[in-house]
Amino acid sequence: MLDTVPGLPESGEPVPGFSSAVAKRAARNATALALSAMAAKGLMFVWQLVLARWLGSEGYGIYGTIGALLAVGAAIPEFGMGMIVVRDVAQRPAEAARYLGATLSMQPLLAGAGYAVLTLAAILLGYDAEIRALLAFAAINLLVDALGNMCHNQLLAAERMVIPAIISTAHIIALVILAGTALALDGGLWGLYVGTLIAGLLRTSAYWIVLLRSGVRPAFPVDRAVALGLLVNGAPIALTSFLALAYTHTDKLITTAMIGTEGTGQLTAGFVIVFGVIELLSTTVLVAVFPMMSRAYADRMRAMFEFMIEKLSFFTLVISLPIGIFTSLLAVPLAALLFGSEYTRTADVLQILIWYTVVTMVANVFAQALLIENRQRRTLAIRSAGLAINISLNVLLLPRMGVPGAAVASLIAECIVLALMVRSFTFPAGWWANVTHRLTRLAAVGAVLAALVFALRGVHPLVAAGVGAPVYAALVLVSGAIAKDDWDLIYRLAIAMPGGTVIGRYWQRQLG
Repeated sequence: MLDTVPGLPESGEPVPGFSSAVAKRAARNATALALSAMAAKGLMFVWQLVLARWLGSEGYGIYGTIGALLAVGAAIPEFGMGMIVVRDVAQRPAEAARYLGATLSMQPLLAGAGYAVLTLAAILLGYDAEIRALLAFAAINLLVDALGNMCHNQLLAAERMVIPAIISTAHIIALVILAGTALALDGGLWGLYVGTLIAGLLRTSAYWIVLLRSGVRPAFPVDRAVALGLLVNGAPIALTSFLALAYTHTDKLITTAMIGTEGTGQLTAGFVIVFGVIELLSTTVLVAVFPMMSRAYADRMRAMFEFMIEKLSFFTLVISLPIGIFTSLLAVPLAALLFGSEYTRTADVLQILIWYTVVTMVANVFAQALLIENRQRRTLAIRSAGLAINISLNVLLLPRMGVPGAAVASLIAECIVLALMVRSFTFPAGWWANVTHRLTRLAAVGAVLAALVFALRGVHPLVAAGVGAPVYAALVLVSGAIAKDDWDLIYRLAIAMPGGTVIGRYWQRQLG
């Protein structure tokens, strides 16, 4: 039974299973990953800005094209096994060795298959010899990363998330130092990828050392039932992931083929902002709560599971909405500040792509819920439709609109994907009425913020941001968009965070 927080309005229906201990564990995991993400992703963001200026729009376009191919190809060695391992080992920790043995036997072979697929794709897309040669070297990371990721997933399943957080941060630091040194020595893109490979090898070595010292070792001979289960259950996830990554990056791949690498450089610069926001504010939280959501569903705590879907998706929207408004209305000065005068068309792309970010962050919550329910085939069908729409719109819009056409294609496709995912769930009676009421209030708050930023951006972008942020926060609080049970959950998570005791005492004083 969920306790009533002193001084807070009572929630409607209590959510079974959401105890203070569960909230504290989730908060601890989220904190570890969030701190790591803020350090690692922040450093990577700065690194991408440096690369954009260092390489120029054409060189950055080549870098973006190869990066897009590698991102899509990474779904092949992963083959959907990562999330299955996290889900199953979180439920049955004694099976960790068997799952590690199975992934170690299969994923290197899949990495080889991914290497061949990427080589063939570069030829079919008509890329020149320079891009194909750089890709052939950079794609070695498919194997290196697969060997590290299988250890990463084991640690996540055990909810030992501090260690992956440290290793991830150290990996980014090593990558920046090694690749930056190579570029400073005039190594060009070849030097960049040499540094990336060495950093990947260091990351993988660190993961294996930690996992072996924790007592988890691969079990041989391979358990055929476990291996077959990973292949069968992972196949829909793998195909879904491949399709999702393909339509996320297809605009860059098609832009290079149809317009050239300079246009891809402008588009890639916009995606730097997009993926930075998604990785920091969406992926971090979803990874942290995945084991807890998995256990809630496995233990038939349906009320808690649905509660988490609703709250995660709504909180995601509350956080991402002002980011979309600020970025779209301040895109011109933001792009000039971050990327320089050479990236003149990035602002036009960013104004559209940032809304793709907002939609994607909400869709990711429902995608994770479908995975936990083992409804990978449903996700596969939705992603297939999204990819088909995205490719069709890219082919149609790129010749007519130029680079912004790729951003429009991605946004439309992702909106359709979100709608289909939400319709995949049947929620309790009155759920839609309640959510619609709160969304309407949030939309009104967003409209006020947009008007305020639009009016103040002529004064100075910093003034618009500095005034708009506190106004938005205040309006969300007074508008009623945050429900009573939201406050209950926010309180529990807040007091579980570092320094939560102080927060709790202050909260109680304000309410009492």
